Amino acid sequence: MSQLKSYYHKEVVPRLMETFKYKNIMEVPKLEKVVLNMGLGEAIHNIKLLDSASEELKIIAGQQPVVTRAKKSIAAFKLREGMPIGCMVTLRCNRMYDYFYKLVNIALPRVRDFRGLSGKALDGHGNYSLGIKEHIIFPEIDYDKIDKIKGLNISIVTTAKTDEEGKELLKLMGMPFRN
Repeated sequence: MSQLKSYYHKEVVPRLMETFKYKNIMEVPKLEKVVLNMGLGEAIHNIKLLDSASEELKIIAGQQPVVTRAKKSIAAFKLREGMPIGCMVTLRCNRMYDYFYKLVNIALPRVRDFRGLSGKALDGHGNYSLGIKEHIIFPEIDYDKIDKIKGLNISIVTTAKTDEEGKELLKLMGMPFRN
């Protein structure tokens, strides 16, 4: 069992049950999945950019990414339906907990001028989304081997029913929110 998962069961669950007065342990919110997404609009003109992004996302997540394709054609962007425009990974179970631990304790403190994450990025159902402008904050990425700095979207999906429960869960699991 991952270190963060055991911490969740031993420390976070009792504190959430006490805070929100849950009667059953199954009511306590938990992490469901973490989705990493790299959208690459430049991949229309340079298909090799998509290959490097896919390889870097594989290194970051520890899992093979899926290439996402355009759903609609947009003439202004010279985009046709079915063209590859990004890649994504969905992490669950132990990989999800390992990645979350790495994100909170290693990657986010490496962000330049980091003062904490906004507490307003919850979607109304306890899920949190954040964007990272530079994927080089992850220590696995070799700065000399990358051709271009890319952005990364991270969605953390929880089983919480409200934003208050979701924020408290993430805060107890170590997410550094701004005051």
